[in-house]
Amino acid sequence: MTELLTGRPERLARAHVQALAQALTEFGPAAAIATDWGIRLAGALGGGARLLVAGNGGSAAQAQHFSAEIVGRYGPDRAPFSAVALHSEPSALTAILNDYGIEEVFARQVQAHGRPGDVCVLMSTSGRSPNVVAAAARARDCGLRTWAMTGPVPNPLAEVAEEVLPICCPATATVQELHLVALHLVCEAMDAELARQQPAVPALQQAAPARQQPVPARSWQLP
Repeated sequence: MTELLTGRPERLARAHVQALAQALTEFGPAAAIATDWGIRLAGALGGGARLLVAGNGGSAAQAQHFSAEIVGRYGPDRAPFSAVALHSEPSALTAILNDYGIEEVFARQVQAHGRPGDVCVLMSTSGRSPNVVAAAARARDCGLRTWAMTGPVPNPLAEVAEEVLPICCPATATVQELHLVALHLVCEAMDAELARQQPAVPALQQAAPARQQPVPARSWQLP
């Protein structure tokens, strides 16, 4: 009995890794989508757009990871860009939840913060989370580019979003793991495209606003 108990976690671990390895062999189309998104995200954010990203549970953690890579940096030093993980402001989140219900917790924030031409990335392993689907619909209504990362398709989120990166694997954990790989590929492609578009410039220099010339002091005299 002891041998069976000690052996079971090892078998589970092997099965987990095998499922991940198998999913990686089928990851090529998702990798191509992620690379394309990264190139286009470079153009959008470099032109002044904002990234909004949202998900529930583990996908919320992935969303916050993604926004951190954009505001901070993923690889080489570069200028910061605007990115907001919509679950990360608890006062707004709970106020909306209390007043409007759970389906509005992301959608209302998309409407508040999003502008036409911004990018909204929505993550759901099932593709069936009502608040994420509602956010996708609101993003499209507001003129945002609406991209979804989901598990197997078809699903409601994939049907609402403009573009979808699906991970066609039945295991939720494997879908989340490959979503992280996809996010990193987006960041890598974005950084490469930014570097291609302009020569390397220190991030602080890129981000620094132009200094205004000091206004000369004026002396006032009474008539």
